[in-house]
Amino acid sequence: MDLRRVVSVKDASGKSSIVSDGVSPDVRKLKLSPGFTVTPLWSTKADSRYIYDGKDMASGIPTLLPRPGETMFLALTIPPDASIADQMALSDFDPVAMMAEHFAAAPGIAALMESGEPGMHATPTIDYGVVVDGQIWLEVDAGESIMLGVGDTFVQHGARHAWRNRGDRPATIVFVLVGAN
Repeated sequence: MDLRRVVSVKDASGKSSIVSDGVSPDVRKLKLSPGFTVTPLWSTKADSRYIYDGKDMASGIPTLLPRPGETMFLALTIPPDASIADQMALSDFDPVAMMAEHFAAAPGIAALMESGEPGMHATPTIDYGVVVDGQIWLEVDAGESIMLGVGDTFVQHGARHAWRNRGDRPATIVFVLVGAN
């Protein structure tokens, strides 16, 4: 799902304007995991100022994992679990290449994924999120899970979790990650 991103700013003279209206300049559609899309929408550094400096803060982001005082605004589209299983069953499936693609698309976060329990991870962040398309299951420790649908929101305080799409179509979640101590 390509999301429209509108960026309005206040310049040094105090005047506001729209500087961007369209999709993010950095939409990462994974080829080896069809249907997975990671879209950085904006980020801030700990010393960010509200006066716009002309830089699109969704471009050239080295990591999607914010440090304390930083933020990351991103969208994640996850295909149905069944389509992932189908992809992995192909005779030419290359798990090493697939993982490399995930590391490139989600630097910082992909490195936290647990090898023994695919998709499980915890980030040193407080996350705010909303489901904007489809249905997704939030799985936490001990196998507990809850289904979230369009309009449902969540807050995570560094919780170990995984996203599972048990539905029959892609699900898109929009997040704000806040780096925390």
